[in-house]
Amino acid sequence: MPVGGFVITVDLEVRDDIMAELEKLQGVSLYGSDEQGNVVAVLESDSSKEMEKLTKFIQKIDGVLSLGMTYLNVEDEVTESDENEQ
Repeated sequence: MPVGGFVITVDLEVRDDIMAELEKLQGVSLYGSDEQGNVVAVLESDSSKEMEKLTKFIQKIDGVLSLGMTYLNVEDEVTESDENEQ
């Protein structure tokens, strides 16, 4: 299960609307925002492909200026891959 920390930079004029939309998304947890329009979020998904889909969806939301990953943990997927090779 991939888990990643992200900073989502949004247009300040629609920050509250975007945060409300993000809160509705499964696998997205918000941890606040600042006066520059940076929103701190943790994204969780069942697979790397699902994480990629989620990040692409977020980037297409009107008013989202950028999405920057600060960390990504995919340890479970690596372990599963290693087990499948044996």
